[in-house]
Amino acid sequence: MSLAGSQKRTFLAMLSRLRPHWRSDAALPARIDSLLGGDRRLGSRDRRLYRELIYTVLRYLPWMEPLLDSAPGDAVARAAWLAADAPPLRAFREAVAAGLPPCPPGALERARILGLDAGALTPAWFLAECPEASVPPLLDVLLSRAPLWIRLQTSDEDSVFREFGRLGWAWRRSPLLPGAVALPLDAGVQKTDSYRLGRIEIQDAGSQLVLESVGVAPGGHWLDACAGAGGKTLQLASLLGAGGRVTARDVRSGPLAELSARAARAGLEGRIQTRIEDEPPGGYDGVLVDAPCSGSGTWRRSPHLKWLTTEASVQGAAALQLGLLRANLARVKPGGLLVYATCSLCRTENESVVDAFLGGGAGVESVIGGRRLMPQSHDGDGFFVASFRRLR
Repeated sequence: MSLAGSQKRTFLAMLSRLRPHWRSDAALPARIDSLLGGDRRLGSRDRRLYRELIYTVLRYLPWMEPLLDSAPGDAVARAAWLAADAPPLRAFREAVAAGLPPCPPGALERARILGLDAGALTPAWFLAECPEASVPPLLDVLLSRAPLWIRLQTSDEDSVFREFGRLGWAWRRSPLLPGAVALPLDAGVQKTDSYRLGRIEIQDAGSQLVLESVGVAPGGHWLDACAGAGGKTLQLASLLGAGGRVTARDVRSGPLAELSARAARAGLEGRIQTRIEDEPPGGYDGVLVDAPCSGSGTWRRSPHLKWLTTEASVQGAAALQLGLLRANLARVKPGGLLVYATCSLCRTENESVVDAFLGGGAGVESVIGGRRLMPQSHDGDGFFVASFRRLR
């Protein structure tokens, strides 16, 4: 059997194992990692090949599923044709998709060539939440893989870029964020000296834009009420400077332990506390509510979420988000800021939550009424941010 034939058979076997789970398992990426990492026959180049093919299937699932039963060979060819142009894929694409023309960059043209409906690539319920998703550029961006973004957290940027140069990594700065740098998707960031010494941190450009949009003033004591593993917590501590402090809370202990390790590596452990203490008298100068959400802004990285999320789950998330805003307003001192953020593009979780919060007699004034950070504007994940000043 040829190399491409063996790869085709391996790929179909992987899809067979994943298929029962890809419309039901929110932890599908971990399942994929386990599948790829558990086969000792696979080298790093093989894993990159199959990972890209698997995620392509997830992005284009309505175009792929029917073929898996009726014409699995055609399904493999279609996945190879639609996948991103990366070195591990080129020889495989040439071998299995030779009968197809060059793949155009846009979904509408791809649909025309294949005789398929581009509208099927977006859940019908989502179009009412985010009508822009039905047409380019957002349609195309959501079908592409987001770059790997880092945030510089050192004044010695040259040492970071010299290391990238030694590793042969191409890099580019964000035109919107001078501290945000895009790296190749397969860059082993966590193995670098720059990462080990806390000079860089992995954080999506859209995530970085959330706090940059707020205009955090130096100093003061902030609460990150839904900190998770703390990407924004670390950024907030940097923005507050040496005179500021951040208390990080989360209902899960695991992410907070990871945050503590990241803070120590960045030299910010003195500014970030994760243990439960009494709240400051009068309240915090600012509270960040980076609320749990549907994650529709992260579909570029987690395309399986597109097929798991429902109208009901979005509405449930919105109710939780409104409750978190109301609860955390009491923790803001008069004159302080309450910042609301999601990684969702759904109106129900964003503008509608803000309207309900303001309409409930919250005793706040709107500072940022609501801003969508669209993926195509910064080539990252999608986010939403709003901020309010407590009046009394």
